[in-house]
Amino acid sequence: MKLNLGAGQNPVTGFLNVDKYGEPEFKCDLEVFPWPWAADSVDEVLMYHSLEHMGERAETFIGIMKELYRVCSHGAVVHIAVPHPRHDSFLDDPTHVRVITPELLGCFCKRFCIESQKLKAANSPLALYHNVDFEVEGVTYTLEEPYASDFRAKRITNEDVQKLMKKFNNVSAEWRINLRVVKGKQ
Repeated sequence: MKLNLGAGQNPVTGFLNVDKYGEPEFKCDLEVFPWPWAADSVDEVLMYHSLEHMGERAETFIGIMKELYRVCSHGAVVHIAVPHPRHDSFLDDPTHVRVITPELLGCFCKRFCIESQKLKAANSPLALYHNVDFEVEGVTYTLEEPYASDFRAKRITNEDVQKLMKKFNNVSAEWRINLRVVKGKQ
């Protein structure tokens, strides 16, 4: 099974398009648990510009991540697209209730949590607390102009872009983060 969670007005062919609002194929409030899908029944998930609208309370957000883990099979891929938290499109929408970053999602990776504990890092080892394991497999960002042109022309490097994104607003419009579900030997 393939799920497009928070599909909104953007259904995707080949996926079960799910949303709380509108007229999706399947209406579901993803902040209410448990979700209606069986454990280990989902092989791929799209969450395009939806996750930042969910889980204003930490307990609810963690519940979403736990349900996502429960319904996904070992090796399932979760594709997440969210507005960059320092972009006007994030800041100007009152329905955006949670900042999503690669580092936040890394807190749901057991390998990362164990490494962080060895370094005595201050981040919360959420993967260990909640017995979930999402490996962050890829992170890309969409640059705004003039940064996109400067990057393509090699006038700025990836390292420069990372520094710019931390210092200025509207450098990157969105993050795209891919997670792989790890459930051990199946």
